[in-house]
Amino acid sequence: MTLDPDAWRALEIGRAAGGEPFEHGSVAAARAAYVSSFPTQQGEHEPVAATSQQRIDGPNGPVAIRIHRGIGAPRKGARAVLYLHGGGWVIGNLDSHDEICRWLANLGNAVIVCPDYRLAPEHKFPAGLEDCTAALRFMAQNAGELGIDPGSIAVAGDSAGGNLAAVLALLARDGLAPPFAAQILIYPNTDARQTADSYRRFGDGFGLTATTMAWFRNHYVRTQDDITDWRVSPLLASSLAGAAPAFVAVAGHDILADEGTAYAERLKAEGVPVALRRWPGQIHGFVSMGRHILAARQAVSEAAAWLQLQAQAD
Repeated sequence: MTLDPDAWRALEIGRAAGGEPFEHGSVAAARAAYVSSFPTQQGEHEPVAATSQQRIDGPNGPVAIRIHRGIGAPRKGARAVLYLHGGGWVIGNLDSHDEICRWLANLGNAVIVCPDYRLAPEHKFPAGLEDCTAALRFMAQNAGELGIDPGSIAVAGDSAGGNLAAVLALLARDGLAPPFAAQILIYPNTDARQTADSYRRFGDGFGLTATTMAWFRNHYVRTQDDITDWRVSPLLASSLAGAAPAFVAVAGHDILADEGTAYAERLKAEGVPVALRRWPGQIHGFVSMGRHILAARQAVSEAAAWLQLQAQAD
């Protein structure tokens, strides 16, 4: 596999910026550095039909959510997606993945809800997961007010957000979260043991490093026992059967490539309808780099098209 030229340029821009790895500084410094990177990575934010923001109740206190209604989304009975941002459970916010949410809203003629879930280490596992569950429950209980079809809600996320989305699908299957129709997992973290061979192949020099990923995980878990809890490592769940149909996107030059592929293959083996899409030349986080990487919008477009096919199948 060769690195895509767009991905190479994005890596070169990152190197030229000269920032320190997140694990070399404080959590506050990592968050500030991540926020400062948005303008250089994200493209111009395209307009949507409407945007609003509000606070909802959660088990740990209020949770801020942002709602985008896509151009073309019907006023009533619209398709809806709960989008869970990436950032290793430690960084990220309502702005960090706003470009993706806007694309998904317009390309899917949908309503996108993004929660500003609690982050570690101030709020360790399972606080963020509980906030995401609360956001899903809010959507299900307020479908009429939101103008969405409660039967066509999907949950999506990238990286750590993909982890949270995968876990929500298993919770929903077990009746511990509201049911939903589909899951979109973009280079998801599914195995917090971090022992897959892709950690060796792409552990340094391709954006997200193995040491940074360990830093994220160690902030998220309460104890080492959490690492093998399926709600942190859904690949270790005893069964994946009965989960919502899944679209799984994997970047070829990514330390999470092997566990993302393994999760998709295991879902399929256990009877879950799966669309596994590989971008061999891409790096972790490429969908958040729309200013530089053409495949970013293409990936969201494919996910939106898959959602439409799911709706037709229903």
